[in-house]
Amino acid sequence: MSSFGDFISLSDECDEATALLIKKEVSDGIVAPGYSAKALEILKAKKGGNYCVIQIDPNYVPPATEVKQVFGVKFEQGHNFLKIDESCLSNIVTKNKNLSEDDKHNLIIALITLKYTQSNSVCYVKDGQAIGIGAGQQSRVHCTRLAGQKADNWWLRQSPKVLGLQFVDGIKRADRDNAIDVYIGEEYEDVLAEGKWQNIFKVKPEVFTREEKRAWLDKNTNVAVGSDAFFPFGDNIERARKSGVTVVAQPGGSVRDDQVIETADKYNMVMCFNGIRLFHH
Repeated sequence: MSSFGDFISLSDECDEATALLIKKEVSDGIVAPGYSAKALEILKAKKGGNYCVIQIDPNYVPPATEVKQVFGVKFEQGHNFLKIDESCLSNIVTKNKNLSEDDKHNLIIALITLKYTQSNSVCYVKDGQAIGIGAGQQSRVHCTRLAGQKADNWWLRQSPKVLGLQFVDGIKRADRDNAIDVYIGEEYEDVLAEGKWQNIFKVKPEVFTREEKRAWLDKNTNVAVGSDAFFPFGDNIERARKSGVTVVAQPGGSVRDDQVIETADKYNMVMCFNGIRLFHH
């Protein structure tokens, strides 16, 4: 998402196909355990030879205790070595207990993402990819709203109305993506006003109305959401539902767990309590 200061991190060796994909993306560098000869050749040519290519040691184990100093105060905490797998999804607390393999895969991806995301954080996942992350907020529901808004924008970009936009020849990718973001938002006149749309589109698009957007968003489903700490109120579930969420993973432990479970049951969701806070500071 970021145009500057963006690094790509891979858990496996970077091969030629991956390097060709990265070649087209705006990025400042990459971190991976290894590179094929062809991949390295492609990446070395990126950014006029200034692309940062770093090789990591896959066998490195960080210290068991993390230490930080802030204005003379020292903080220590144990490093999070938790392995996230299907065992984290075994405690299903809702009436609906039917988790498909795809649901499990999506929830595991959400929890792994949260393990490395600045707290507080909530992550939405669909079809094996994170589509919305809300991090560093001061309340849980703000995380849920922020991540949900990002997930909604991702889904709106898949709509026929957006996919059918006719851009002028030669428009840069960043300019095109920025125009789409404005078009699907509330300030669409910034790209549709007379004298502006001609610089972006071959044909002036129709307004993507609020009603049309809601109708398209209602078609999104089978979305998973994970939280790095418990949901304190059912309003988080209410907001998640609006972005197509059907399965939830969270630590549990709130004094209002019953209310949160009741809200999930109202929408026939599946919710797992994993009993583990994935805070990362």
